Amino acid sequence: MAVNTSPEAALPVGEVSRLIGGWIDRLGAVWVEGQITQLSRRPGAGVVFLTLRDPSYDISVSVTCYRQVFDAVADVVGEGARVVVHAKPEWYAPRGQLSLRAAEIRPVGVGELLARLEQLKKALAREGLFAPERKKPLPFLPRLVGLVCGRASAAERDVLENARHRWPAVRFEVRNVAVQGVHAVPQVVQAVKELDAMDEVDVIVVARGGGSVEDLLPFSDEQVVRTVAECRTPVVSAIGHEPDNPLLDHVADLRASTPTDAAKKVVPDVGEEYERVRLLRDRARRCVAAFVEREERGLAHALARPSMEDPHRMIEERAGQVTALLDRSRRTLRHHLDRADSELTHTHARVVALSPAATLKRGYAVLQRADGHAVRDPAEVAPGESLRARVAEGDFSVSVDA
Repeated sequence: MAVNTSPEAALPVGEVSRLIGGWIDRLGAVWVEGQITQLSRRPGAGVVFLTLRDPSYDISVSVTCYRQVFDAVADVVGEGARVVVHAKPEWYAPRGQLSLRAAEIRPVGVGELLARLEQLKKALAREGLFAPERKKPLPFLPRLVGLVCGRASAAERDVLENARHRWPAVRFEVRNVAVQGVHAVPQVVQAVKELDAMDEVDVIVVARGGGSVEDLLPFSDEQVVRTVAECRTPVVSAIGHEPDNPLLDHVADLRASTPTDAAKKVVPDVGEEYERVRLLRDRARRCVAAFVEREERGLAHALARPSMEDPHRMIEERAGQVTALLDRSRRTLRHHLDRADSELTHTHARVVALSPAATLKRGYAVLQRADGHAVRDPAEVAPGESLRARVAEGDFSVSVDA
């Protein structure tokens, strides 16, 4: 409603500011489009401050939003980006300043496209399609290289010429496809599947020259990304130039900055490999020569020892020692035998002297009872008992009379 005022009944500035605030509050939330000219994200702060400008009218307005609102698009939105903001106008009465409190921010044009790609990238990353442990190593020298590229394109020429310049014998299996437009995705998918099914193909290169974000969209398509992720053959992504970064770069086993770089990474350089072989051969020759020289020095040192210069010398020295030991052993054995013979003679003489037979030879006799016991006491026999008398030359029977 209009406010009735007059020169005599003018409104104070504060009242006017309050009324403006009330009118703005009744406006409600609106969608506003503009370009971000200033962006302030203080570390730890929960609020982000923006300045939204309309280049057509050269008008700017301050925008505030919570950090989580801006973080949703922070990867694709920065200073200079065009955005659409869903915000509620707010009037700061003490300063008479209009601002917007944003509840949602959406990028416009390319920014919106990048936002969708960023969301797809995060979803595929959560599935583990970009995990480093899934990457397959490239073969040192592939038997056959599969190439997916545009027909008669600069990318095809760069890959073929640089690869054959590095390794003239390299072979290619080329699949020409549409690299942009509505037919690009199905043709790229079909070509990659065909090359992956060929047993001779050891590596697949997907190449395209530079272009705008819209031109490179087929190589960020989810179907293409999943097809490459399922390949059993290593895949090299060579899309665009160094700044270009489609999703295919993340899922491929190796990213090349350009098609020329892909050719360098897929096949080795014959000159470099020949030089490497020459260096290794020289190193091996030096190692063998050093080993032989070391062994020759060791052999010469061993031959210089006295035992090697005159090997019979040790035998002669040992022969004298053996002869001396043999003579000593003979003397020792002879001495033991002589002493044993003397001891045996003395023992035999003592045995003979103490032998009962010698006593019997002197005329003595031994009386034995029927059980064989010797008679030592006359009381041991009885009259009429038969005894056996043993003499030196034999024995005979005797009878006890009394």
